[in-house]
Amino acid sequence: MSSSLTTTDHNRNAAGLTYVYPVLSRRAGGVSIGINFNTNNACNWRCIYCQVPDLALGAAPDVDLVLLEKELRFFIKDVLSGDFFDRFAIDSPSRQVKDIAISGNGEPTSLRHFDQAVRLIGSVAKEMGVFPDAKFVLITNGSLMHHSSVQRGLRVLNELGGEVWFKLDSATDAGRKLINNAGLSIDKTAENLHISSQLCATKIQTCLMDYRGMGLREAEKSAYLEFLSRFKQVAGLKGIMVYGLARPSFQPEAVDLKPLPAEVINDFAQSIRALGFDVSVNV
Repeated sequence: MSSSLTTTDHNRNAAGLTYVYPVLSRRAGGVSIGINFNTNNACNWRCIYCQVPDLALGAAPDVDLVLLEKELRFFIKDVLSGDFFDRFAIDSPSRQVKDIAISGNGEPTSLRHFDQAVRLIGSVAKEMGVFPDAKFVLITNGSLMHHSSVQRGLRVLNELGGEVWFKLDSATDAGRKLINNAGLSIDKTAENLHISSQLCATKIQTCLMDYRGMGLREAEKSAYLEFLSRFKQVAGLKGIMVYGLARPSFQPEAVDLKPLPAEVINDFAQSIRALGFDVSVNV
């Protein structure tokens, strides 16, 4: 199967595989090998900007580790020594694997044997020469950091020089309920962020958008900056990734979503930098 890869289309079926898919990632800056544990399109949150169709409330099903290893070996071989870049019309500057990213169609840390899957992926990637040149990334909403299997998985990720991208779209309980349909309090989120940053290098990822013309409200900006001020001395927190809408949402709120102006996002990023954090911006 082949097509062209773009930063606005993260089709999980692009390679015709169950768990492995290619992404042209604007945040990674090149080709990302995606891992999708949530083949049932289930998540414990429902973010209003989520691009997963038929999203359901729930957890990832058990993973077939044998199939996962088979697919990952096949795909890495295709990328490193096959005609993958030609088939998917990848431009020369992006013809490199920037990372292997555990993400997919739901919250990946809801996988029952999360740590086993992380260790398997790391072992295969290291053996086949993808690591250490490429990064190992976990993209997560951070809600399940208290689970022992998740913490074991983060330790493996850390051993391989990986990092966690921890979702924080709002630092108010009302904002998180609105944007993420999540009941997790901001104080519990702070606890989970501390756990993550203690076990593995962690970056906060924040999606900014205009919902129903509300823009980026002063109350939200103030709460976000106040939240970050708690983490200025946390060594494991390696930076903040701020980005705008890039792909269409498949949620009922999609009709009320619009990208924020670039200057609004950049101005907010400057306010974060003023606290002493490294900030990357993708609009």
